[in-house]
Amino acid sequence: MLRIDLASRVPVYEQIASGLRAELVAGRFGPGDKLPTVRALAIDLGVHHNTVAEAYRELAGEGWLELKRHRGATVQERRAAPNSSEGPEKFTRPLRELLAKALAQGLSRKSLIRELIDSVRRLEEGGL
Repeated sequence: MLRIDLASRVPVYEQIASGLRAELVAGRFGPGDKLPTVRALAIDLGVHHNTVAEAYRELAGEGWLELKRHRGATVQERRAAPNSSEGPEKFTRPLRELLAKALAQGLSRKSLIRELIDSVRRLEEGGL
């Protein structure tokens, strides 16, 4: 389900949260579904349980999960996030940096555009 890169500069808990967020956005988990326990996911990923717990707390703070001690993490019905003034810049800048990096590494503009269009289409269809 999730893949993490221990050599990445991105903290592991952020990688876990990002991977789970993608699964949630894609609709692979619905309201009422239980996620793996912190310990089970930590064992599967080969990380400390506190790392997974931090990722779950981040997603709970975003309104995706309800966390109950000894009951685990349950997916919640999530209302749309409120618009914030920092929203667009928070995402467009890293996206532009990623696109620049891809171009610098030799990917063509045409293939990047095609991938972006395909990604948006998958999102609209409920998948990533």
